[in-house]
Amino acid sequence: MSDFLGGGPLREPPRTVPTPHAAPPERPGGGGDGAVPGPRRALRQKLAELRGPAVPHPLDARALAALAANPGCRRRALLDGAGVDKGALASALGSPAAYGQSQFAFARGHAFEARVKADGGLELMRLLGVGEGETAGEVRVPELAAAGPEGRVARTALALREATAAGAWTLLDHPLLALEVAGSPAYLEPDAVVVAPDGRWTVVEIKSFPVLDGAADPAKVGAAARQAAVYVLALERVAALTEGAEVGRSVLLVCPRDFTNQPAGSVVDVRKQVSVTRRQLDRLTRIEDIAAALPDGVSFDVEGRSARELTAAVEAVPHAYAPECLAACELAFHCRARARAAGAVEALGRSVRGELGGLATVDAVLAAARGDASADGVDDADPAVVALRRARALRTEALAEAAARTAAGREAAACR
Repeated sequence: MSDFLGGGPLREPPRTVPTPHAAPPERPGGGGDGAVPGPRRALRQKLAELRGPAVPHPLDARALAALAANPGCRRRALLDGAGVDKGALASALGSPAAYGQSQFAFARGHAFEARVKADGGLELMRLLGVGEGETAGEVRVPELAAAGPEGRVARTALALREATAAGAWTLLDHPLLALEVAGSPAYLEPDAVVVAPDGRWTVVEIKSFPVLDGAADPAKVGAAARQAAVYVLALERVAALTEGAEVGRSVLLVCPRDFTNQPAGSVVDVRKQVSVTRRQLDRLTRIEDIAAALPDGVSFDVEGRSARELTAAVEAVPHAYAPECLAACELAFHCRARARAAGAVEALGRSVRGELGGLATVDAVLAAARGDASADGVDDADPAVVALRRARALRTEALAEAAARTAAGREAAACR
């Protein structure tokens, strides 16, 4: 996935046409309370109370991809659904996030994106492998401005339907899409979507990390693919209601070539990422169920609550910490500290946790290895317990043999 193809033509991999699993889009203009069903209006009010007076922090595709990668974390699902600024919350808890993007990187990214979309989209068509003869020297770029997120989503859906019906190359610059996540709508804004004359919709993801000697960082390419998969899922909701439309399962990833500002395009197959993301999002507990389980008085109001109150509020929501969270969640350092303090084996990684079976704490693991059957969670019949005891016996035997060889060497040296 890290090999860049140098802007070759976009060809869809062989596949069967998927059946859309997502629900149809919400009715346009559903922003006012009068158009919102009672349960959803009550949920929005509850989430606003949890967030406090702060402006809602939008849930973008990057955060959604990270949430899908850890569907068991109710804490992140609730905070993201309520629009809580997790970075500000982590700082208030005394465990600020240690990552972010500088203003220089933002400016460079915006300048690179403008270059990619220059000449009315013709440069982007070139990266897609489309010649000027196919576009007749012109690409349609519809206006997508509208009032509010619901209005922009409706305007995007209309532009997609019109472009599909027109049968002409069309570039949608920063369209807004809606996707229901754990019972709450999330609004997503891809860099661009290209509509081909045959009705195929292609997601374009523009990143600022470089392509060096024809290859990019595999981890960054993988993260971009997971993010693009979220956009594909959101587009499927609109395509399900658009005659003649088909969402491509290959996306165009555009990055700077080497150390220049010259764009390089690569086709990335995201079928696997789409399948995994859909399955993981389906596993998410509905936000209203998480909120209903909270004790009275819980609030994540960063400005109005003390650090002690915020800590209690955060601890009221179960988490599912894993070391991978450190690269994707602002609260990861706080959750890691709590997991270590509790001796949770999750802090050692998902693979280790899976190998340990019913042993939930480090103390229980050490007790099982020592042969202490009286410790909580230790079952002599557990295969993990048997393996730990066997490993401890082998380690003890190896250490004894090493000590014997060392002692014999010292004796031999003393006799010389």
